[in-house]
Amino acid sequence: MDNVKAGDNVLVIWNSDNQSSISNLVEEIKAVIKNGSVVLENSEMITESSRPHSSFEAVLSNWLPPHTVKHTDNILAIIVKLLKPSGKLILKDETDLTTSLKLNGFVNVTKSSDNLYLAEKPKFEIGSKASLKLNGQPAVWKIEDTVEEAWTGANDDDIIDDNQLLDENDLKKPDQSSLRVCATTGKRKACADCSCGLAEELRGEVKETPKSSCGSCYLGDAFRCATCPYLGMPAFKPGEKVKLDLNSDI
Repeated sequence: MDNVKAGDNVLVIWNSDNQSSISNLVEEIKAVIKNGSVVLENSEMITESSRPHSSFEAVLSNWLPPHTVKHTDNILAIIVKLLKPSGKLILKDETDLTTSLKLNGFVNVTKSSDNLYLAEKPKFEIGSKASLKLNGQPAVWKIEDTVEEAWTGANDDDIIDDNQLLDENDLKKPDQSSLRVCATTGKRKACADCSCGLAEELRGEVKETPKSSCGSCYLGDAFRCATCPYLGMPAFKPGEKVKLDLNSDI
């Protein structure tokens, strides 16, 4: 009872398992608090509205054996509201309640070797508010008028006209032949051993269609010799002019 002093109002949380010895505990507390008061609440019946908030300087819970009071988050949340600021919770529990006590608003949580927990309610009321001194300058973001102007068009000088981003040349459809690139270089530049006609095309020449010596070039690379001018090109019909489909996913 070291944490209970004269004049304190004390709430004792108990259950039916230790009913026979509860009266002795009440008398022991009264002997310490003198003109204070002792209130009993069954752990299975206590609610947030059982007593006015901030009514007690101390709450004693699960003090008597067999220590069967279950300190759920719900009960801990109720207790922290019933305590006065800086009020103390003294409880016994074999389970690890350190995290639960802190998450429910208690501070200065300690546990002794005999499973005795001591925790405090902060020095302020739960849900209380306080003004911050900011040297007279509110620390808030100010929404400038330019935000509204961007929506209303009030300041057109700061808004880019998307119609001016493209000129007439950008809107012209490119000539498909100008998009042709070398399969080896990946650019519109013929490779050293160009046989597809791009080199001649870039020079403005017309390359004669090479003639096959074996007659099987149109069937594909599997039927072409090492020096075949069609090597690397897709199969085609006999006599057909070979062209690459620029709209394909090659």
